[in-house]
Amino acid sequence: MSGSPSEIQRMKSSPRPIVVLDFGAQYSKLIARRVREANVFSLILPFNVPLDELRKANPAGIIFSGGPASVHAPGAPLPDPRVFDLGVPILGICYGVQVFAHMLGGKVERSAKREYGIAHIEHQDGEGLLRNVDASAQVWMSHGDAISMLPDGFAAIARTENCPYAAIANSTRRFYGVQFHPEVVHTPQGTQILANFVHGVCGCAADWSMGSFVDTAIADIRERVGNKRVICGLSGGVDSSVAAVLIHRAIGDNLTCVFVNNGLLRKGEPDMVRQVFQDNYHINLRCVDAEDRFLTALAGVSDPEDKRKRIGNLFIEVFEEEASKLGHMDFLAQGTLYPDVIESISATGGPSATIKSHHNVGGLPEHMNLELLEPLRELFKDEVRALGKELGMAGELIWRHPFPGPGLGVRCIGAVTKERLDTLREADAIFIDEIKKAGLYGAIWQALVCLLPVRSVGVQGDERTYEEVCSLRAVTSEDAMTADWFRFPPDVLQRVSNRICNEVKHINRVLYDVTSKPPGTIEWE
Repeated sequence: MSGSPSEIQRMKSSPRPIVVLDFGAQYSKLIARRVREANVFSLILPFNVPLDELRKANPAGIIFSGGPASVHAPGAPLPDPRVFDLGVPILGICYGVQVFAHMLGGKVERSAKREYGIAHIEHQDGEGLLRNVDASAQVWMSHGDAISMLPDGFAAIARTENCPYAAIANSTRRFYGVQFHPEVVHTPQGTQILANFVHGVCGCAADWSMGSFVDTAIADIRERVGNKRVICGLSGGVDSSVAAVLIHRAIGDNLTCVFVNNGLLRKGEPDMVRQVFQDNYHINLRCVDAEDRFLTALAGVSDPEDKRKRIGNLFIEVFEEEASKLGHMDFLAQGTLYPDVIESISATGGPSATIKSHHNVGGLPEHMNLELLEPLRELFKDEVRALGKELGMAGELIWRHPFPGPGLGVRCIGAVTKERLDTLREADAIFIDEIKKAGLYGAIWQALVCLLPVRSVGVQGDERTYEEVCSLRAVTSEDAMTADWFRFPPDVLQRVSNRICNEVKHINRVLYDVTSKPPGTIEWE
């Protein structure tokens, strides 16, 4: 997200949001989520957002995120110093509190004793930032630098064994800072600290909810679209499905959805999409069979980023062809989510690195002359599910695991062929079926099967085989920014392995991926 005035205006679903200034932190998105869990709307902007654009966001408060840099490093990320003169409360977290000290006349130095991991603060701040927080509370530290001298007007309100300024406050200016991370689960009372800031210090009411979002979003869509026409790319995944139902609720038959069967979908996906959206929701739906075109475009391609670009470009090409058959359209609707937007900041000079290209952000051909309609772009994944529930959508649809835009094309590692895709589809269906039978589907964020570009010797039916290898992967996560591998009961993995080797032709060995994110990503490609 570039942070342009029009962008900020579109993202304001609350009169005065909490703005998180991102200094390149691993946890910036988690901070924003925690604020929303306090029923206050939040948005993330780059640390170097122009001051005029920050003013347009009209924040009730600002949070400086953490970050990997040192304030003394050349080119260290620092905000416009006039941010301190906006007259709004500011909370600095980890690197963010060091920004306070560095820019307001204090000192930050390399710590003699660095703190990483669990620590315990001691405090007596019963009515301020630490109200209703235990006098000796567990927190999560992760810092090598630390404040050695406070700026004028600040006082220490909490300490740890190694950090005398674990939390600081200038109550007159309503500036607060914590050296630890209140947003992570390892700080059990961190949500209370953030709630104290957004409600107690910033004075925000707990009035942002999915119910209020639905009403606001429908009104916004109707106001923007009027009697014009919208075309929506529908994949059958949670994001595009919820977006389609929301837009249809707002404008009815002025919405037309296009479903492209690219041959890279899960087993039974095309039939499911037709049944749900055409028969149940009565949405105008055009189904396009483009499997041969996609497989031709992917022939001989093994590089994952090349796959993604080819799939994305061809999707746009097919989509354009269908759009031209529908007559004049005014808007292109997409199921873009907030993490997609934030992870794409780096393309416009933001502080975070792009890990993979996102199929929903950018890529719209200029000559289509369509305005983007992205009603979910301010929501995290769990919020989209809550929105789907608010819209009365079936739980089986809104609780589906995430599925990548390039589909099985990036789970078929190496060469992509119809035979390998069919093999992968069958293995994937078995894995999901056994997870559901074990009652574990809701406990897992995402489960998938990858078909690996290696072969293995096996014995099946008393005969030697030389077939393909698949790897199972299942992770737990809150927002896909970080993830941990799921601990299956051994008997579940055994059933999955037995069924795949017995029922799926061309696979004779099953592995289980126990890599967390980081260092790995959730998808292999």
